[in-house]
Amino acid sequence: MHTLSIRLRPLSALGTALAGDTLFGQLCWTLRHQLGKQRLEALLQGYTQGRPFVVVSDALPHGHVPLPHLPSAVWAQTPGSADRKVLKKKRWLPTAQLAQPLPHWQQCAASDAELLCPSIERAQPHNSINRQTGTTGSGQFAPYTMAQTWIAPGSRFDVLLVLDEQRLTQAELAAALQHIGHSGYGRDASIGLGKFELCGAPEAVTWPQPSGAAPNAYLTLGPCAPQGLGFCPERSHWQVSTRFGRHGDVAVQSGHPFKRPVLLAKAGAVFRPAQADPACTFIGQGLGGAAAPLSLAMPETVQQGYCPVLPISVPEAASQTPGGSA
Repeated sequence: MHTLSIRLRPLSALGTALAGDTLFGQLCWTLRHQLGKQRLEALLQGYTQGRPFVVVSDALPHGHVPLPHLPSAVWAQTPGSADRKVLKKKRWLPTAQLAQPLPHWQQCAASDAELLCPSIERAQPHNSINRQTGTTGSGQFAPYTMAQTWIAPGSRFDVLLVLDEQRLTQAELAAALQHIGHSGYGRDASIGLGKFELCGAPEAVTWPQPSGAAPNAYLTLGPCAPQGLGFCPERSHWQVSTRFGRHGDVAVQSGHPFKRPVLLAKAGAVFRPAQADPACTFIGQGLGGAAAPLSLAMPETVQQGYCPVLPISVPEAASQTPGGSA
């Protein structure tokens, strides 16, 4: 398996964030429609046993990766950098700066506002019409709002994909992603949200070698489930997120659209194994399946608990700080 990058250009507002596990779920539904149920079942064989056919990252600002969730003591101090509120907003590291020593990464990072194409979240009003009166009202017919994320024109996002081309080709993957962009991704796709286009074909990714020592940890590029995989809890750093997932596509009409919640580590986590592999492309595990179902409607449902990773070299000084939510 090797890592590819594909660039997206949003064409409409988003109702759902471009998260790796959600993208993977919609990708599976698309492959089922395009390639057939039997092909999808073949692709998912071994998924919960460490054999994913593809691992999808979050959509990252073009040319950036998440700044690692590390204690503030790790970062080099510079004059004028005393405002911790400003520093904590720096979330995105340009990939061109990966060759710099890790303590200097925060100085090179950008906040959402500093990116060339920031996003804006707005509330979109909705109405439910009572067909007996022809108007809105109270209770279930009361007007309400739903959040939408508007992306500035010209924005580009990179999605990193770790692909097993012996099971799914690049052409099949690109066709499925293109279909998702045309039909819409996530919530309210049926009313025009979540449209995007692909900017070119998938490209192979080669990460710059870390400065100084050999890689000793993994930086995650999407949400993942690292539980029970042997990472050192004292030398790892992460922030947690609870996914309250629900089915998409035709399974929405099953009568049981909601899945059991799962606990994931957010993108930007740093996990320290006993021995880091510089060639490692992903970590995590596949969740769900018939042995540990997440869904009452479809017990065979799986959840992406894998994520692409970037091997990095973390100074030993950072290892002295207890792990957990950074």
